[in-house]
Amino acid sequence: MPSRSRRRFDDDDVPTFPRPPDSTTRRHAAGDDADDAPGVPALSTYHHPDTQRGPDPAPAWVPTSGDAVDDDHGVLKSGKEADVSLLRRAGPHGATGTWLAVKRYRSSEHRMFHRDAGYLEGRRTRHSREKRAMDTRTAFGKQLLAGRWAAAEFAVLASLWSAGAAVPYPVQLLGTELMMEFIGSDDGVAAPRLAQLRPARREAQDLFGQLRHVLVQLAEAGYTHGDLSAYNVLVHHGRVVLIDLPQAVDLVGNPQGFEFLRRDCANICSWFLASGVPVDPLELAGELTAVATGR
Repeated sequence: MPSRSRRRFDDDDVPTFPRPPDSTTRRHAAGDDADDAPGVPALSTYHHPDTQRGPDPAPAWVPTSGDAVDDDHGVLKSGKEADVSLLRRAGPHGATGTWLAVKRYRSSEHRMFHRDAGYLEGRRTRHSREKRAMDTRTAFGKQLLAGRWAAAEFAVLASLWSAGAAVPYPVQLLGTELMMEFIGSDDGVAAPRLAQLRPARREAQDLFGQLRHVLVQLAEAGYTHGDLSAYNVLVHHGRVVLIDLPQAVDLVGNPQGFEFLRRDCANICSWFLASGVPVDPLELAGELTAVATGR
């Protein structure tokens, strides 16, 4: 197996903001009178001084102009921890725009991951005040958690995309707002989730082969998804794309890492078994464990 380097996610990587920047930053970029409602364009935050941008070189479809404008088209999906909106980013002078998916993690007004204690094992927090705030779920602590999840997903997506894995390209991260490649049609219709499909057996076998390849790449990077199911896999024009990776588990750093891996394998294999594909979750877990440990 070729040698590989991987960047361990650390809580010290999470930028701290007094409040989520998704509305405040856009208002400042577009002027104090700007409205944050969907359909009101604002200047792109791609070049904001606190923005982390995706891996270089950025794909040609990413608008990188400082004059680019963002037009929020509203929420695509609302979840317990975050909302995902559809955004159109266009270059200056009427240049062709690009659809982006914008994931905005909630801070203090909603409960964060209901099983987050297990996922967080192996992630380090050096500042005792911040650790106490997160452990006791103060308003400040919940915002730190939101930034932690956003930064974790950005880091894992960047690592996997750079390795050639089938994940969305992470365009940028600003506070608790993560912008990434939109997987869907040119007219803004999102690709279906695997759970929505009823593929024929041969097609299901092909989809499993693609997904297995992505899971191997994840294991090579030292991770398992942590919450894998047919709802966290998109299928676009017959191509599998893995999504929703904020809770990706460090297989070495987390003492429950391989337990999460076995659970991921059991969950996804149950869907393929129901679709007529003869897959063995224990065999898949063994293969991924061997990849992760270099055996």
